Amino acid sequence: MARVRYGARTEAESAAARAAAAKLPDIWSTGVVALWETDPDAVAAVLPPPLKPTGRPLVRVTVSKVDLPGYPLGAGSVSVAAAHGATEGWYPLVMPMTHERALIGGREVFGEPKKLGEVVVERDGLVVGARLARHGIAFVEVRGAVSGPLPLPDPVERTDFYFKFLPGVEGAGFDADPVLVHCVRHEKVRKLEQVTGDVVLRESMYDPVADLPVRRLVGITFGEKTSDQRGRVAERVSAEALLPYVHQRYDDPAQILDGPPEGSA
Repeated sequence: MARVRYGARTEAESAAARAAAAKLPDIWSTGVVALWETDPDAVAAVLPPPLKPTGRPLVRVTVSKVDLPGYPLGAGSVSVAAAHGATEGWYPLVMPMTHERALIGGREVFGEPKKLGEVVVERDGLVVGARLARHGIAFVEVRGAVSGPLPLPDPVERTDFYFKFLPGVEGAGFDADPVLVHCVRHEKVRKLEQVTGDVVLRESMYDPVADLPVRRLVGITFGEKTSDQRGRVAERVSAEALLPYVHQRYDDPAQILDGPPEGSA
């Protein structure tokens, strides 16, 4: 009988897949990072407990092209500064990706708020443009011109916070207590340039980052970097406290109740 591909993998096949993943070379991305101060109350409003605001109400946007072996990837994020106890980091609200492969692993393993979207980074001479778009709306656009090189920073460790959960099969709550994930990234930069420009936030009912207005632009950079990442469960969190924020993950909050009608097969 021919092999049934939906059948169980052998231990040798699983081990070979793990070994191949562990030997991936450094994967470099090229992109734009924009940082600004927004309204402190807006940052506090989007943070689910136990996350809290830091001493500075920062928003960070990244828009990157990633040189993945076999196919290019567009990857972006919009995050706010947050703290979990003594650990400070970033809480991403939306992470558009241009391919399903990048989306699935991040959502299912780490709980990342990834969604399929349009991610564009362009450079023509000194002119730089980058945008994140979904449903035909470029809800974030960064534009400007390179104004000079910047010193390369030392390798840095950065923490992102995610909530991993499974909506309840009975249409309410969760199937198990959600968890708060610390995802630690070690980043190296090989090229960095300063950009003089601005950030445009456009209204979108699906990605309402316009609620985090640019009160003071801290800076825009264009560069090349690579990073690895390791995640860990920091703690189990209150389902009751997290439920009011679950809509952040979905375009339509009713999606968490999607399923077959009662009695259907």
